[in-house]
Amino acid sequence: MDGEKETALATERYGSRERWTYWERGGEMEREREGGEGERAGSFVKVFTSVFLPQGYPESVSEDYLQYQMWDTLQAFSSSLTGTLSTQATLRGVGVGSTEASVAAATVTWILRDGTGMLGRILFAWVKGSKLDCDAKKWRLFADVLNDVAIFMEIVAPAFPACFTLIVCSAGVFKSLVGVAGGATRAALTVHQARRDNMADVSAKDGSQETLVNLAGMLVSLLLIPLVTESTVLTFALYFLFTCLHLYANYQAVRSVVMETLNQARLSILTDQYLQEGRVLSPAAANHREPVLPDFRRRVQIRLGVRLGDIVSSTSELQRALKGNQKKYIIGVKRREVCVCLSSEAAPQDEIQASFHCHLLSSLLLDTGSTGSNGPLTGERRDQWRHTVRAAGQGEGLWELLSETHAFVDRTFPEFLTALQKAGWQTGRTLLDWDEWRVNWEPVPLKKIL
Repeated sequence: MDGEKETALATERYGSRERWTYWERGGEMEREREGGEGERAGSFVKVFTSVFLPQGYPESVSEDYLQYQMWDTLQAFSSSLTGTLSTQATLRGVGVGSTEASVAAATVTWILRDGTGMLGRILFAWVKGSKLDCDAKKWRLFADVLNDVAIFMEIVAPAFPACFTLIVCSAGVFKSLVGVAGGATRAALTVHQARRDNMADVSAKDGSQETLVNLAGMLVSLLLIPLVTESTVLTFALYFLFTCLHLYANYQAVRSVVMETLNQARLSILTDQYLQEGRVLSPAAANHREPVLPDFRRRVQIRLGVRLGDIVSSTSELQRALKGNQKKYIIGVKRREVCVCLSSEAAPQDEIQASFHCHLLSSLLLDTGSTGSNGPLTGERRDQWRHTVRAAGQGEGLWELLSETHAFVDRTFPEFLTALQKAGWQTGRTLLDWDEWRVNWEPVPLKKIL
């Protein structure tokens, strides 16, 4: 039997976790696992990953998935504990355990809290709904900070009986904003993480992870409640401890996300780097530089997808705006704002080009930034254009500058776009926060416009 010939017939694998080989031995086909059958200790891990991780992990998700989910789990656990403290405070505030409280008063307070929260949810989704995709990291962090503020308000509310209803209603509004911002940005991150169009599976497993964390938080809360019931000092001490942990974990979570789609912040970083040094940063490097906290530095506002009337107010201005412009957008500067009209025929790459042009003009209007030795925008040209900006105001000189920048973008952008694609950025879709106005114009000779 030792001399029997073995022939490998086929191999198969289950994701990256299991590999098997089919052998022909003595006329029989046998299946054998690579690495042997002695991995009994891994059976629990296998079940755990199949329950709480998307099918095909890690190939079916983005590379930053595990790091983000670990920090997200820690923040969810901390939030669960602070939520327990706020729930206890709210129940005490509405009169649970008090012989003087009435059921009707408690019911009215609860209804008012939920009702104001519902109105807040509708208004916030109306005002900021379109912004949540574009800056998912910022809004994700904003949602969790606001959640901590709402919890703090609920904890201190019983100390102010006269204003209790007002405080808990305000906290309810804040929590409704958290629900909208948190849910929407979680959906945007799910799209990023799902690399096999498996958004439903990724979302479902994220829900399972959150449920497990909340269950663990409830078990720990059973130990904490008897300790904090009669101790306000301990309640606030635990609140600040878990809140600090919650905020730190959230910051690390959004910092760990590496998105390959272009929003205004990432494209601004890439444009500045390219103009200065002639190279495009990788998604990891650009995401590391992307601000996730409020930035109070002076900036030029960029408005994308505006009406034609927001850029030009006469046929002569339209003539100047079209001078040297063969692109699918019209760009202009009004009141120190860079505005863009987009053609209805524009593709995502035209959107990127328009935004690239906007960030070039923004750097000239701000009169900031340095020039690298290898960048396409030389120091002499930048200084010349900045001098033109300072001298032109809103006059003819500024329109001439726009014409010159059109020629510069025509030469520079194709190389920039190629470098983006080589670096791993997605150029087939964008998150650049365009409004819905689209403009069509005829490419006629300029003299016919007058």
